[in-house]
Amino acid sequence: MFQSKAIFACSTFLLLIGINGCSNTSTLPEATTRQSLTTNVNDYQYLIGPGDSLTIFVWRNPEVSGNFLVRPDGKVTTSLVEDIDVAGRTPTMLAREIEEQLSTYINNPRVTVSVNSFSGPLSEQVRVIGEATNASAVSYTEHMTLLDLMIAVGGLTEFADGNNAKLIRVVNGKQKTFEVNIDDLVREGNISQNVDMLPGDIVIIPEAWF
Repeated sequence: MFQSKAIFACSTFLLLIGINGCSNTSTLPEATTRQSLTTNVNDYQYLIGPGDSLTIFVWRNPEVSGNFLVRPDGKVTTSLVEDIDVAGRTPTMLAREIEEQLSTYINNPRVTVSVNSFSGPLSEQVRVIGEATNASAVSYTEHMTLLDLMIAVGGLTEFADGNNAKLIRVVNGKQKTFEVNIDDLVREGNISQNVDMLPGDIVIIPEAWF
């Protein structure tokens, strides 16, 4: 009886090893911070998204200037132009587009756009779900690393299994899953586990089994 149980336990253990060995997770390669989706320059540029607060200033025309909240549909409405598409554009790109639209009403308009609060489009956010203190979507910033992301979400909860966390990333149009060792990075200070984040990344932190 005891021998049968031992054989059964051993078989179960080998089966689990085989399942884990066939996992579709990969070792996370060193990431290269990519450029913005809408520019060919090397420096990352912020893209406006729903929820952003914008200041649109039209030189010598204060009556059409003001603060505007980007709606969930990615648009804003000014006193002269309704439903301006702003999501996915840099502030400079948007300023030039508004100038073109305002030229119908104003002679040679000069527009400046600044972002007061940041949300960004989903494609430019990094999302953290699971056992983070403040699991949320975080606006991507240039050269963001995993450590920066964990600071932004307040670190791990006491129940987190950080070394079994997964990072979901789209590589060459295909979704891939990578292993990340957040416990080693955050709790042990092993900086070798710090990796670059990219816009659109999703980090999943499971709960530990006690």
